[in-house]
Amino acid sequence: MKAAVFDSGIGGLSVVKSLLARRLFDEIIYYGDLARVPYGSKDPNTIIRYSLEALEFVNNFDADILIVACNTASSYALEELKKTARFPVLGVIEPGVLALKNSGVDKNDRVLVIGTKATINSDSYQRLLFSEGYKNVTAIATPLLVPLVEEKIFEGAIVDEVFKYYFGKLDGFDAVIMGCTHYPMISGSLANWFNNAKLVHSGDAIVEWIEKQGVLAPIKGETKLRLFASENVNHLKEVASQWLNLP
Repeated sequence: MKAAVFDSGIGGLSVVKSLLARRLFDEIIYYGDLARVPYGSKDPNTIIRYSLEALEFVNNFDADILIVACNTASSYALEELKKTARFPVLGVIEPGVLALKNSGVDKNDRVLVIGTKATINSDSYQRLLFSEGYKNVTAIATPLLVPLVEEKIFEGAIVDEVFKYYFGKLDGFDAVIMGCTHYPMISGSLANWFNNAKLVHSGDAIVEWIEKQGVLAPIKGETKLRLFASENVNHLKEVASQWLNLP
């Protein structure tokens, strides 16, 4: 089985990391639209257009499933991708909420959702969380975190200042949903800031979500990973080597 993973940049590697750990696929094709990252500042029609263009690229590889590892694209383009693709398409919003449920957070606990402007404005997480019975949900856009990750700035003074800007007046959360797949790469810094909160992201539950569909079983060998980008593929490969511990 072959999976394609699509993200606006390098953030989807956090999902790939979970997929590789469980060896569900013989091959993973990763496509990052580094030429146009971030998607979170784009209007919905542009997000849909970029996502459909990514699908056109993925169509060259005979994939069996497309995992949209971009929360922004999952919020706005998932239905169009499902209509157009000739294979199943999975977003990351529902797995993210599943990860929260699996974390043991109570429905009355305080939940913070952080993501791009487009993801937060879509209300995708908020609607799903409220439908699942979570009563105390706060959602804020944190767009500066994406370029930090794209520049491989995962910790230090700059990250601390950005956190202070966004989170300086916030406290008391029991869980933080990292509603952008870039954010797990700064999870160490987030854990230090929200030291009493559980950090949740889609990669924690994406494998379980796929397994629940009953279509896959773990493979016996290693998964082959192929990396592609709309520009600067060497940057993508450098981050992949560091984040995924590739040789």
